[in-house]
Amino acid sequence: MPIKKDLSVLTHLQRLFVDEYLIDLNASKAALRAGYSAKTAGRIGSYLLEKPKVAAAIEEAMKERANRTNITADRILQELARVAFFDIRKLYNEDGSMKKPTELDDETAAALAAVETIEGLEKEAGATTTWTRKIKAVDKVSALTLAMRHLGMLRDKVEHSGPGGQPLPAMAPVFNVTLSTDDE
Repeated sequence: MPIKKDLSVLTHLQRLFVDEYLIDLNASKAALRAGYSAKTAGRIGSYLLEKPKVAAAIEEAMKERANRTNITADRILQELARVAFFDIRKLYNEDGSMKKPTELDDETAAALAAVETIEGLEKEAGATTTWTRKIKAVDKVSALTLAMRHLGMLRDKVEHSGPGGQPLPAMAPVFNVTLSTDDE
């Protein structure tokens, strides 16, 4: 029989736990904020996450939040790709002048962390106004690292194995080598 995704199947404290868990995804802190004792919050939080009805309620609440905020794995990966594959040439016009922020396409604008424009004032008639623009892009290396990790190109854990994927032998093989000299 499928578990109801209705929060009414939960106790009042369990409903509070679900709401609090969505804040930071920390079960101990969520249990404490929901009203469980500080002494047992860690154990209770872990226990509640294992309860099928609570787990189903959390999953449903997370889906609702993702739909409401339009934050999906696809959207996050698209934003990551914008930063990872940002092309600095898109900041400039063909004559080499820098584009105004309003002239940037969405992909280029998404890859920028900051744009600072300093305008010089005219002091004399006929003097030209000077502009200084500083652009700071989002860290491209971090974006590429995250994308590579997502694609399995980087592994945080190094696995060691023997030939054919078998476990490494407990002891290294010992080789007996006898060297002969020409004097014998």
